[in-house]
Amino acid sequence: MEYQIHLMNFCVWLCLSIFIVQSAYGDVSYSIPEELKRGSVIGNVAKDIGLDLKRLSSRKARIDTEGNSRHLVDINLRTGELLVADRIDREELCSEKLSCVLNVELMLENPLELHRILIQIMDINDNSPLFTKDVISLEIGEHAIKGAAFRVDVANDADIGQNSIQTYALEANEHFVLAVRTKNDGGKYSELVLDKELDREKEEALTLILTAIDGGAPPRSGSVTILISVLDANDNAPVFAQEMYTASLLENSPTDTVVTKVSATDADAGANGEVTYEFSRISEKARKLFTLNEKSGEIKVIGSVDFEDESKYEIHVQGKDGTGLTSDTKISIEIIDVNDNAPVIYLKSLNNPVPENAPQGTEVGIINVQDRDSDSNRLIRCTIQQGVPFKLVPSIKNYFSLLTTGELDRELVTDYNITITATDEGSPPLSSSKVVHLSVADVNDNPPVFSKQTYIAHVTENNTQGSSVASVTATDHDWRQNGTVIYSLLPGEVNGFPVSALLSINGDTGVIHAVRSFDYEQFKEFKVKVLARDNGSPPLSSNVTVSIHVVDVNDNSPQILYPSPDGSSVMTELVPRAAPAASLVSKVIAVDADSGQNAWLSYSIIKATDPGLFTIGVHSGEIRTQRDISESDAIKQDLIVAVKDNGQPSLSVTCTMYLVISDNLADIPELKDRSHEDNSSKLTTYLIIALVSVSTFFLTFMIIALAVRFCHRRKPRLLFDGAVAIPTAYLPPNYADVDGTMTLRSGYNYDAYLTTGSRTSDFKFVQSYNDGTLLADRTMSKSCTADEPFGPCEEPETLPQPNLCK
Repeated sequence: MEYQIHLMNFCVWLCLSIFIVQSAYGDVSYSIPEELKRGSVIGNVAKDIGLDLKRLSSRKARIDTEGNSRHLVDINLRTGELLVADRIDREELCSEKLSCVLNVELMLENPLELHRILIQIMDINDNSPLFTKDVISLEIGEHAIKGAAFRVDVANDADIGQNSIQTYALEANEHFVLAVRTKNDGGKYSELVLDKELDREKEEALTLILTAIDGGAPPRSGSVTILISVLDANDNAPVFAQEMYTASLLENSPTDTVVTKVSATDADAGANGEVTYEFSRISEKARKLFTLNEKSGEIKVIGSVDFEDESKYEIHVQGKDGTGLTSDTKISIEIIDVNDNAPVIYLKSLNNPVPENAPQGTEVGIINVQDRDSDSNRLIRCTIQQGVPFKLVPSIKNYFSLLTTGELDRELVTDYNITITATDEGSPPLSSSKVVHLSVADVNDNPPVFSKQTYIAHVTENNTQGSSVASVTATDHDWRQNGTVIYSLLPGEVNGFPVSALLSINGDTGVIHAVRSFDYEQFKEFKVKVLARDNGSPPLSSNVTVSIHVVDVNDNSPQILYPSPDGSSVMTELVPRAAPAASLVSKVIAVDADSGQNAWLSYSIIKATDPGLFTIGVHSGEIRTQRDISESDAIKQDLIVAVKDNGQPSLSVTCTMYLVISDNLADIPELKDRSHEDNSSKLTTYLIIALVSVSTFFLTFMIIALAVRFCHRRKPRLLFDGAVAIPTAYLPPNYADVDGTMTLRSGYNYDAYLTTGSRTSDFKFVQSYNDGTLLADRTMSKSCTADEPFGPCEEPETLPQPNLCK
């Protein structure tokens, strides 16, 4: 009855303890028996906590244990069930403790979430009672009276509660019965009670079998042989000074350190009063750490004592006198923690690499720091090195989040070696460090940059198709495809041509090629835009202007504007016989579509009727008399003039100039007939017009005629009367405009006139709207510049007085 009451109280206490632990310290708790098979389901932790099954994998759900503890449980990410991952032995985990609780943690990321899970390990009857000795020897005097009790060694059972030793049984015999006693701590021990006096003369020794039985279902048992030697009387058992001894021992104490000393006395004298000591009940772990001197009772250290391995040991010591009477005592040894464990840093999660555009405060890792020491020795401060854009923020328990504190730039720093240091609060403090390597992932945040702000290229005209014109280079500081540059030409037009019809570009190298052959006279200079685009997503780009200058080559011959280059009409210049030497007779006018020195023209007479009579200005083309005209000079003078440019090689063209030495064209017989025919033809025309127009046209004709005659009287002439202007068609649309080259400038306008009334062909010399005008003294003036390319400027010449209208 007493046994049942104790058992009921123990069960109530155990249930209350489990309930309190579950309520106060765990998010969820389970109770399982020990020695379950691997893969056994403990419970559905996802359902019990209220987690989303679909997000268990994405949040990297896992079971974490402290320190180097074995991984005993795991989680099924598909079902959310908590499973047995390894053998769970309650005796290995908790030894003789009544309550055995396995603490594990369920960790989830994004966001960081930590749930504590308490698993109560329930004992099963998997251990049989064991006696410390195979044979228990007792010596009992024959004078022992009936009812004398003799204590025997207790048996040990690693199980607890109902599964521990509940009773003892003694083999039937005629001298002893068994009495089972309960100690203050609830433990059971047995005593042999003498039921019939011994008689040494009849029987010197007795052999009994003692069996210890636990309360499991089915029960387990263990036996020991008791060898009783019948001796003469010894009626006093040893008595210990204390029923329980307590001692404190610093962990890491050196060997031979005295833990405590037990002492027992025996009232008997002689050999019956000599007490020896031995361990009556001790765990295998404690047996490796402590030794007992059987004579002195000193308990010393023989192994490495570690608080983190076991914080408390309970040992039972038996005192025995010379004749075998015994008693025992209990020694409780508390291990005192010292700061001998440095913190250990565990990298639980790391998002590596981290993109360089990650916003400030992005969580890139989770750190867990553990210290096996206790109390203040396990309080931890965690720091991070200076000079890195990261910080540690305390999270749950000893967890820390590694966050960014600023913008990352892969182009400046591609990798970080982050040193994390954890220091405990012990005395002296211990610390440890861990280096976390973090890479920065590239983001396309840099556009291509050209090596120059503008590019200038020169290409010679008449180039071959496909020839290289220029090369552009752009660099991108990004990595891999984000830094791969592709070149292209931006669409546009140049002189009505699309850019694609003029140039092409190699998309990989940036080399620009000519699609066609260029003509300087058509394209002197043009600009295109080149686009450099990277291969990122989305791509970034920049552009640059490339100026293409076409270099002129001498591919255009000089073009003669006067005299008429096609030779369709014969223009005759009249030279007065009174013209003195160096008189201006006429001028050859030529232009060259090229530029620069390719358009510098020089004039020369290559053939003449009288080679010594006329000369031509090398750079001006002006034909002048070299000497005074004599009567013996031929009336008709033909000059063949060559005009040559200054290119390499030079190009040239020739023209023929017809000169007549006479004061009046009418005196020349060859020209009279032509004049007469012209007058007859004109008279016929007038008659027809007069007949058709009648009076109205006649009146109009008279008004126009009077106006023309009045104008002729008022207009000063250089040489001769009446003129008809040479058409402007002699001026090509693309003649060169080059200063200082002695070629025709766009500012000049030349007017040539043919007489209408005197059957003569007169020429009105150059009149420039920019450089010179005809002065009152009939002198042609020409402005000079210091950089005249062909020598000093000629002095103004005085021209002969023109004939005025009568």
